[in-house]
Amino acid sequence: MELRQCALQVLQLADPDQKSAAALALQAQLATYSIAEKFTPGPAEIGTLPGHPERPLLLRHTEMARRSPATPEGRAVLVHAIAHIEFNAINLALDAVWRFDGMPTAYYHDWLRVAAEEATHFEMLRSHLRTQGYDYGDFPAHQGLWTMCEKTQHDIVARMALVPRTMEARGLDATPLIQRKLRQVGTSDALAAATILDTILHDEVGHVAIGNHWYRWLCEREGLNPETHYAVLVRQYEAPRLKPPFNDDARRRAGFTETELQWLQQG
Repeated sequence: MELRQCALQVLQLADPDQKSAAALALQAQLATYSIAEKFTPGPAEIGTLPGHPERPLLLRHTEMARRSPATPEGRAVLVHAIAHIEFNAINLALDAVWRFDGMPTAYYHDWLRVAAEEATHFEMLRSHLRTQGYDYGDFPAHQGLWTMCEKTQHDIVARMALVPRTMEARGLDATPLIQRKLRQVGTSDALAAATILDTILHDEVGHVAIGNHWYRWLCEREGLNPETHYAVLVRQYEAPRLKPPFNDDARRRAGFTETELQWLQQG
């Protein structure tokens, strides 16, 4: 079996349970797969990307209502939003596997591992939602992460720069703040959610580090300065300029340089 074609097939799955299970199965069976140096599926093979269920209802980011985590429903909305991010992150990692030709074997292995870990995160959060009487799809969600994925579909350097180390790295900053609010609430479900986020934060440092590694590898291959070229890509693809506070410790562990951290602070 060929890994990149299988990754595309999993990306097309609409059922969340099927997609997360299939991503985990791909990772578990990795040793049995070949990897095509070049993979050019036809339009019929590509279909609609990504596959997603009829629910949740997808809205613009500006249309999303905010609710306080002080209420049970507010906490469910919060966990649902994070679950949706993790579901999208499965898609992002699978897309990185199938879409880009000519990368080292380690690249495809790295992003398949990310897909599997994101699937585990999604399942943890969905299970927690169910203990609270809700499920994935019960609240609206937005597609911000996938929008940047589409923008960078023809440029692997931009993809590595602007998805894992920009959009997903924002989770490194936001997660401790969310955990603090949940622990201030102090209910059993809030504390359980905060504990799940410990696992997610730990893994996400590794995911962003993978994005940093391959971004720098690609810049070196193409003779680009990774620090100055990043600012070019942010402007070219209209990526959001991130705002403080930043989790500098987690970002350092994920491979950001001091120059990059200073650039972020300049806003």
